[in-house]
Amino acid sequence: MKLHALTVLGLTAALAACGSKTESNETAATNTASPAATETNAMADDMGKMEMSPTAKMAKGTGKVTAVDKSAGTITLDHGPITEANWPAMTMAFKAAPTLIDSVKVGDQVNFELKLDGNAGEVTAIEKK
Repeated sequence: MKLHALTVLGLTAALAACGSKTESNETAATNTASPAATETNAMADDMGKMEMSPTAKMAKGTGKVTAVDKSAGTITLDHGPITEANWPAMTMAFKAAPTLIDSVKVGDQVNFELKLDGNAGEVTAIEKK
């Protein structure tokens, strides 16, 4: 009987310890969540303005132009998998030089080259199929 009482007491204490959170842990979690969300949005806006690092690598792909945004300097491509970046097929906007943006229109099937740096990519060459 004593063993049963000790087991119940031990499990109750363990459960109580697992369920309680100190104020400092909750505050730390709250303080890190908000800036991270803000930084992610800011980073997404700034990614196109960042210089590519010397470790950037090149990739090739094929796809269909789904949008051209001259004011944003982007071409949106519905592309197949890009193995060099370990990306599955998806639709994604890429920065591109104005001359490249002017060379395509929505609906064009294209072959393209990207300069990759982490999760960012910039179209460096594009040609209609």
